[in-house]
Amino acid sequence: MKTTARFLLLLFTCLPAFSADNPDFTVKKIGDGVYAAISGDGSKAGSNAGFIVGSGSVAVVDTFLSAAPAKELLAEIRKVTSLPVRYVINTHYHLDHTGGNAVFAEAGAKIIAHRNVRGWLRTENLKFFGATPRPEDKARVESLVLPDVVYTDSLELDLGGRMVQVRYMPGHTGGDSVVLVPDAKAVFSGDLFWQHHLPNLIDASTGPWLETLDKLIAGEASATFVSGHGDTGTVADVRDFRGYLADLRQAVAKAQSEGKSGQELTDGVMASLKEKYGKWGFFDHFIKRNIEQTAAELKGTKKIPIPAR
Repeated sequence: MKTTARFLLLLFTCLPAFSADNPDFTVKKIGDGVYAAISGDGSKAGSNAGFIVGSGSVAVVDTFLSAAPAKELLAEIRKVTSLPVRYVINTHYHLDHTGGNAVFAEAGAKIIAHRNVRGWLRTENLKFFGATPRPEDKARVESLVLPDVVYTDSLELDLGGRMVQVRYMPGHTGGDSVVLVPDAKAVFSGDLFWQHHLPNLIDASTGPWLETLDKLIAGEASATFVSGHGDTGTVADVRDFRGYLADLRQAVAKAQSEGKSGQELTDGVMASLKEKYGKWGFFDHFIKRNIEQTAAELKGTKKIPIPAR
């Protein structure tokens, strides 16, 4: 099985479930009218999501891996409010955050994302199924619901008495959105922040990512952060995650400066990071790929999606 196909298998199906009571996700209230939907490492939901309630409408942030958990999320929203779900914000194009778009589109929501997401949603997601996706996997990706509304730098949504800010802040991919709820001091970071978990770096540019995290740390010191994977977190948790990316880049750069490459570089960097980060989620699954992809990035040979012109 190809490494990219294993990524989906390991991340979405093989790891322990988060909650015995709800194997898909747990809803946490993190502010007045603001809710995080926290998925376990092995749940079929695949990632975290959430929703924001105003006096007139609801905005959803990300839609999980597929229709089934998305329907469960809609049911959880209906336990809180009968207001219309007017918007869905996709924080980036990856399938585990966009696979349930159709559920909310059918409920009348407009899908919003950075402009690059529209061009990558039905193309770049194919790589997670290997070089030759099965027909059913190809059909699944090609049927993903595209954004109705795209933006370049920022936009604001009025939910009725509550403004939600959507900001382009790259790093994990070239189309990342951060969703801020200023009156609740809540930040939905998508996969720009993994709470004590190693990240997927397949599309990452870690230099810009560090700059993005610096902005988040400086601007949202007292906020609650909804991570893409792992639990909710504080600015201290975001700082810890930034520390991992910085340590990873530094260790790889040092090894390269010493003339190391290949397995020697990977083994050396892995040993240097294991004591501090070895107990983080996904360490065993992502550390080797994190090192290899960072090495390629620093050498200038890493291939990442190119925005459409």
